Amino acid sequence: MGPISLSGPTEFDVMKSRELERYLRNDVGIYECREESVMREEVLGRLDEIVKQWVKAVCQAKGLGEEFVEEANAKIFTFGSYRLGVHSPGADIDTLCVGPAFVTREEGFFGELYKILSEMTEVIELNPVHDAYVPVMKFKFNGVSIDLVYARLSLSVIPEDLDLSHDSILQHVSAGDEQTVRSLNGCRVTDQILKLVPNIQNFRTTLRCIRLWAKRRGIYSNVAGFLGGINWALLVAFICQLYPNASPSVQVSRFFMVYTQWRWPNPIILCPIKEGLGQQVWDPRKNVRDRYHAMPIITSAYPSMNSSYNVSCNTLSIMTGEFQRGYDICKAMEIATDKEADWGTLFESYAFFDSHKCYLQINISAGCADDFRKWKGWVESRLRQLTLIVENETHGKLQCRPYPGDFSDKSLTFHNCSFFMGLQRNQQFPVNGGEKLHFDLTRCAGEFKWAVKNGYTSRKTGMDIGVSLVNKKIPEFVFPGGIRPSCTPNVTRERRKRSPQSSSDIDEGKSKATVLDGTCRDQKRKREYNAGVETDPSSRHPKSMRCSPPVDTLVAYASSNQAEKLAPEPNVADQALPKQRDELEDDRHQVKEFAGGNMSSSHVMGEVKSNNAPRPSAASSYNENLEELEYDNIKVLHYQTAPQPVVKPIIRVNFLSC
Repeated sequence: MGPISLSGPTEFDVMKSRELERYLRNDVGIYECREESVMREEVLGRLDEIVKQWVKAVCQAKGLGEEFVEEANAKIFTFGSYRLGVHSPGADIDTLCVGPAFVTREEGFFGELYKILSEMTEVIELNPVHDAYVPVMKFKFNGVSIDLVYARLSLSVIPEDLDLSHDSILQHVSAGDEQTVRSLNGCRVTDQILKLVPNIQNFRTTLRCIRLWAKRRGIYSNVAGFLGGINWALLVAFICQLYPNASPSVQVSRFFMVYTQWRWPNPIILCPIKEGLGQQVWDPRKNVRDRYHAMPIITSAYPSMNSSYNVSCNTLSIMTGEFQRGYDICKAMEIATDKEADWGTLFESYAFFDSHKCYLQINISAGCADDFRKWKGWVESRLRQLTLIVENETHGKLQCRPYPGDFSDKSLTFHNCSFFMGLQRNQQFPVNGGEKLHFDLTRCAGEFKWAVKNGYTSRKTGMDIGVSLVNKKIPEFVFPGGIRPSCTPNVTRERRKRSPQSSSDIDEGKSKATVLDGTCRDQKRKREYNAGVETDPSSRHPKSMRCSPPVDTLVAYASSNQAEKLAPEPNVADQALPKQRDELEDDRHQVKEFAGGNMSSSHVMGEVKSNNAPRPSAASSYNENLEELEYDNIKVLHYQTAPQPVVKPIIRVNFLSC
């Protein structure tokens, strides 16, 4: 299907686009300075020299001839935000190293090259991740963060003018080497996006805006089950194709409009999917697993893949709510008389620790810095599984909203960090008035900890993990300076909009944890930090799992007087000027028809089946400050004598209907 609108920008659109540019440049400082840009180029040049010397050293070690050693070569490519030209100050650089056939990934890349980098004083925080979906080495080179992946081609010599954009490059990939295909796909997709957008400058401005918005709203994280850089780039590129002549301000507004109404799991596809070249492509007609993707965003280069496979129905619902919020604000900005809505309103940060009454806290710790860095990377890559476990165990009635980041308690003497997930009842599942819903999260926590511990083959003594439920009395170390700020103005404003009830009516319980043992103070604090977690590396399956005391019985309630907060807000589009309203309605009708599946046969691979979950509703997550969960109390089993083993600890969350 072609563009929805070919209209160019009006004077008002140009004015709003200039305001957006000024906001991004002056208020946010999203553009890097010249000095940082030069430093990045120098680091990339130095890295290219290192990999070339590395390949030559491998040739010599294998006893190859001098002539062969002289011609041996490797080449560095960039992709991601840096290649797209939308990177922000301090952002990492996604890089690809392409090497010849005789340099393997494990022995060469993670072996010799890792050793070379580890001996360099310019390189710090070197962390190899072998078992990632795309194996990567993460490090800092002269202060510049680098994510380096490797692609091995069946060529004896890598030419300096190698072009990765042609599909013929995949003919030089060994059969079954899916890791190389994925590594190459990063560069190939990035280059293809730049070829498919009609106006690169407008695309970059719009993408910068959406990336900033997603980070501020806490939904920029592929690991957490949301969307990462390439996903947002594909979504923005699709909008640029639908509105090729629109200004960035209009493209931002249409971004929220289109994806608020998009009928997932219908896929986002920038160009026809190629087939018949020997690689498996995304096709729900043939591949059963592809039918259950919640939010398919298909890569633009062969072989086409779903770049958003991490998204679940839960995180899709959260993002849909954020799309709705963005659309409402953009509609308000299109009304010249509305002085309250501006770009700053759109980019207000999501007040995560003011928006939920209950949180899951995942604590991890390790004995030394190197072990902690590896352990943290592993646990972080598994956090999405916890949201899926909770979602499946509660049949989608309980939602987890992960915070895309971590916090460290500096007062502890051991290496540690904590991840948090906000809990709320899914509003799409109606319950009878006054009905109490019980959710036992014991099995979820046990299954997650068992999977994390036993899935990491390099786990050492001291690498621990604990899962607990906390109320709104969040640990102080998550706040700057260790002091929790008062309720932010935007949170207060949103609460006044959504509920006449005062949050002071909500009673909060107090938490308490006790550890009775004869260990020293630091060991005691560590056991309190990972309360209820077995420190023995030989973990047991959750069905036979036993937790050391204390065992927390966690109960939370949802107040029935919160129902009024679900009342929909006034439709701002109905208050627009007649001409603007007609244009909005025309666009909305076209989007509904487009999103409903009326696409050309070259774009649609057939109707995608959902996994029997209800279609995400914006209302279920747009009420970001809905305080529907009350943390009533925490009961701690306090043992004065030798404790008896607890066969089945209870972590129960109760909710009342709103």
